[in-house]
Amino acid sequence: MVVALAIIQRKSLIATVMLSSFFSLLMAGTFVMLDAVDVAFAEAAVGAGITTVLMLGALALTNPREIPPSRVRWAPLALALGTAGVLIYGLSDMPVFGDPAAPVHQHVAPRYLEMAELETGVPNVVTAVLASYRGYDTFGELVVVFTAGIGVLLLMAPGARRKEDSDPDVDGQGDKR
Repeated sequence: MVVALAIIQRKSLIATVMLSSFFSLLMAGTFVMLDAVDVAFAEAAVGAGITTVLMLGALALTNPREIPPSRVRWAPLALALGTAGVLIYGLSDMPVFGDPAAPVHQHVAPRYLEMAELETGVPNVVTAVLASYRGYDTFGELVVVFTAGIGVLLLMAPGARRKEDSDPDVDGQGDKR
């Protein structure tokens, strides 16, 4: 919470990016404590690694200080608070953390633990779930990340220029006469 509040209060966008990277590392540590090492690795690599590099690259092309808004906008704040209220209401129906009687521990998890190696041929249950049971979902995530990476590379390519930045041609065909 302290890091999240510090992120909100910063005026320097570089400090905001660095604190966001630190927050991502804290979340990766939390995932490790929850025995979700694969999620922790992804959070550290994407959240603290790639995202930080891309944000710092974007800041190198822009103003590193936040421009203060000309007026206070209440609609985004109301939308954020409304969303938070709905999420908190949704959390009230969830089972207690670690409850062995939770539905996920009664139906899905035992089946995966018992049948994963037999059905997929993969001895690691996490790998079996991600690569076999959720294979299309994982592939979709990879396509999205790959497409985003290609888009960023195309936008930051040194030869990429907008039409307004190029020299105007006389006949519109690219020939200068």
